[in-house]
Amino acid sequence: MTGAHWAALQTVAWTTMLANNLCTQSVSKAVAQTFDGEHLCPLCKVIAAAKKSEKKNDASAPTLKQEFPPLAAALILDPPSQFTEMSGMDFFTEPLTIKPPVPPPRSFSV
Repeated sequence: MTGAHWAALQTVAWTTMLANNLCTQSVSKAVAQTFDGEHLCPLCKVIAAAKKSEKKNDASAPTLKQEFPPLAAALILDPPSQFTEMSGMDFFTEPLTIKPPVPPPRSFSV
């Protein structure tokens, strides 16, 4: 759908063409001949033909209208009739209220 498969195949084709051209030509000539678009390998020809036929099929395909489900009625949150708030410990502030032991602990090296 995005054409990534054609890009991957084209990369394989160019890599193969470049490797074949490097066997007989200098690097600059091999790169120029690989990417000039005039010297297509059989795989490049197949890719180009497939891209053209895919574009024709996409142009003739009818566009579908997007349909969305109807919106639900307003959402109302109703708490239970007997609601009791549970007070719990505050785990974030409790460690701040603990005082250090007196006297301070002795070190083992003394």
